[in-house]
Amino acid sequence: MRTLLYILGGLLALVILVLAAGYFWYQNAAGGAPATALEARYMTADDRFVEVGGARVRVREQGSASAPPVILIHGFTFSLESWDGWAADLSRDYRVIRYDLLGHGLTGPDPQQRYAAQERAEFLAELMDALGVESATIAGNSLGGTVAWRFAATYPDRVDRLILVDPGVFPFNEVGDEPVEPPAPIQAFLQLAPEAGVRQSLAFSYADPAAVSETRVQTIIDMMRREGNGDAFIAHIREFTMPDPTALLSQITAPTLILWGARDLLIPASQGPRVEAAIQDARLIIYDDLAHAIHEDDPARTVADVRAFLETTE
Repeated sequence: MRTLLYILGGLLALVILVLAAGYFWYQNAAGGAPATALEARYMTADDRFVEVGGARVRVREQGSASAPPVILIHGFTFSLESWDGWAADLSRDYRVIRYDLLGHGLTGPDPQQRYAAQERAEFLAELMDALGVESATIAGNSLGGTVAWRFAATYPDRVDRLILVDPGVFPFNEVGDEPVEPPAPIQAFLQLAPEAGVRQSLAFSYADPAAVSETRVQTIIDMMRREGNGDAFIAHIREFTMPDPTALLSQITAPTLILWGARDLLIPASQGPRVEAAIQDARLIIYDDLAHAIHEDDPARTVADVRAFLETTE
């Protein structure tokens, strides 16, 4: 991850230097975008806040409450809106549950700073208890994938099926047993989320950044700027490690679908076969033309594969 952070730092440094003065004043004057304003803009009729372990978590539920539950977990710096495409389709037949991770989206910072991957997995168990969900299909992208597979390894009886979308599993970008201190330019980017820098960063997540809608770009910017999230992102990186996962992966018993974009610049698709081999009942699909956020790059094609997997493992 050190390599990736320095690459990102180099790409974003010039933009940040130009914009930092104005945004620095903004952040210190206002502490980030006010949560109440963002809640008024982004909360929907399907959203609510749930008190879980001392945290106030935004949860969105769609579909019949009596249908089989599917929980979708977004990636680092993103929010539950990342899953709009899949949720619109799956909610016809499933109870689709999404939430903003601690330190992300409208959930905002965790008072207890539970940002380590295993802490996030254990928090998911608490959230499911609060929602009355005993077991579910668990799907996660990137950091959300890390949370998902760790949850499946720790709580095998609570996972009906597991779906990993470009997940963080094996060490990558020099992150291993020890966390990496984010370079100063990256810290500035995460705290300020300047529009030009965010737009530039889209190339690391999407196969065709130009195809990302203006509405989606603004949502990413707004959620990153939510007061307190920037500091939470940095705190997360300072806790994030990727130790050898082999022993934990062997504990996963749920049927597992692994989806990966061959053009992923963040976590290489070459890890896909290793993940597939390490989980006892796993199937891998690689999309040659997609990148890190394949569920957003092509929601129709990828959710069709998800539906086929769900239907054949019922």
